[in-house]
Amino acid sequence: MQLTCFIQYKIDPHKIDQFTQYARCWGDIIPACGGELIGYFIPHEGTNNVAFGLVSFDNLSDYESYRKRLKNDPAGQNNFLFAQQEKFILEENRTFLKPVAITFKQGTQS
Repeated sequence: MQLTCFIQYKIDPHKIDQFTQYARCWGDIIPACGGELIGYFIPHEGTNNVAFGLVSFDNLSDYESYRKRLKNDPAGQNNFLFAQQEKFILEENRTFLKPVAITFKQGTQS
């Protein structure tokens, strides 16, 4: 069963460009470290200080292995450092979700 790490960020709304750069970097790093990147999402309308990242794994053990690889990855370390230096992430929360099978990707089936 697939497991998705749903990351909710509270960001500085004046630093969306920095957050966007941060998210773009994960586009290469996450797959290289073993995660299936669903995507990063930035504010468009409504609340201007909340962003999201979604990354899927086959199971929690795969997630934990991914986290170890990510912490040792030079590009990952640089991206974490960029976020710390620029201070555009004010808060970060993770929730692990599993799909309700009958509803998952319902609109993509022919």
